[in-house]
Order: sequence, then C-alpha cells, then structure tokens
Amino acid sequence: MWLAAVRDVAIVLLAIESIVIGVLLAIIMVQIIRLVRLLREEIAPLLHTTQETLDSVKQTTNFVSHNVVDPVVKVSSYSAGVTETLRNLFTIRRRIKSRKPVVVETPSLEDSRER
Repeated sequence: MWLAAVRDVAIVLLAIESIVIGVLLAIIMVQIIRLVRLLREEIAPLLHTTQETLDSVKQTTNFVSHNVVDPVVKVSSYSAGVTETLRNLFTIRRRIKSRKPVVVETPSLEDSRER
C-alpha cells in the first residue's frame, strides 16, 4: 500500500517537473526570439553604419596620403639632398682653400754637379 502511495507521489512530482521544464523551455524560446530580433533590428544597422564609417576613413586616408603626405615627403627628400650636396661642396671648397700649396723643390743643375 505504501509502495503505491510512493509511486503516485513520484508520478505527480514527475508531472510537475515536466510542466516546469516545459514552461522554462517556453521562456527560453521567447528570450531567443527577442535576441534574434534585437540582433536583426539594432545590431545589423549598427554594423552597417560602422562599415560605412570605415570606408569613409579609408578614403580620407588615401586622399591625405596622395595629396599631402607624398608631396611633403618628396619636398623633404629633395631639400635634404640639396642641403647635403651644398654642404659637401662648401666643405670641399674650404678644404681646397685651407690647403697650403705644396712646394716641390727640384734640384738645380748646380746641386747635381756638386754631388
């Protein structure tokens, strides 16, 4: 008799547990539907806007690179080359001017006869 009562209580508990699990599954399904809707309606446009912003930044950097950076680099390199060339020319000129003329003494005929 008591075994039948335990069996009946176990069946009732399993039925209640099944109902609770079903309700929890329904709640989870509703939450998943809300998440998908959130992703579709809010996150997708945000990603689209972000992609447009990145494209705009890429175009801006290309424009600045071609129209500002490249000419500045060329002018800087040319001016550095001209400056170094002028520095070398002036250094050579100074060295030439500061050199004392080398006097080469050639023996005279008289010196060669004495020997």
